[in-house]
Amino acid sequence: MKRLTVGILLLSLALPVLAGDRGTGDQESMIKAARLNAQLAVAYLKQNDVVAARDKIIKALAQNPRDSGVQSSAGLVYERLQEVDKADEHYSAALRLAPNDPDMQNNYAVFECRRGKWEKGIKIFEQAARNPAYSNPEVAYSNAGVCARSAGNLPRAEDMFRKALAIRADYPDALLQMADLSLARGAALAARAFLERYFVGARVSPESLLLGVRIEHKMGDRAAEDRYADRLEKEFADSDATRQLREGAGAK
Repeated sequence: MKRLTVGILLLSLALPVLAGDRGTGDQESMIKAARLNAQLAVAYLKQNDVVAARDKIIKALAQNPRDSGVQSSAGLVYERLQEVDKADEHYSAALRLAPNDPDMQNNYAVFECRRGKWEKGIKIFEQAARNPAYSNPEVAYSNAGVCARSAGNLPRAEDMFRKALAIRADYPDALLQMADLSLARGAALAARAFLERYFVGARVSPESLLLGVRIEHKMGDRAAEDRYADRLEKEFADSDATRQLREGAGAK
């Protein structure tokens, strides 16, 4: 259960002033156009239209290359296009333009972890978490935990998830990660406790129900295992988690 949370804020991209001889009105128009095209680029990515996304981000970069949000969006587009060097160039540019912006830190750290540069990613996540301007440091710590787990460092992953929960005890992502990690480490009872805490305030997901199946199977509670399995079948019949359950992988 590995998921990193990307923090690109489409409606609040940075607004640096463009260099040049244009009037203030022209500058503002270019800034707004760049922001709009960056937003459209990410929207097209969500629709899996990578060609349109690239066209829009090229326009946005031409209109305002000094906008950190535009640069970060460009990183996302080129990462999706598997042009890793260009993605790195744009994520790095975003962080240079806004070195103290926790969202830019988080986005770059996500990228570094996804391409296997775990140590660098974790360090950037920790910088973001300690940034007083970041209103959601638990997100950065939880992401750092996912990154550490991807690197195979389970103790460090647990430490990061616990730091996230120390900030926000009901943070769903960290609770679900701790439930999964605890089960992986053979602590099924602790896994059950974390999952129960997750269900108190979070929306039920196919992944959480499948994890419940696995935990109760490990605990030997067949009735509870069946309850989770029945909910998964009834509420998320077409999900990947349900497919795994049907293929017999759910209890493993």
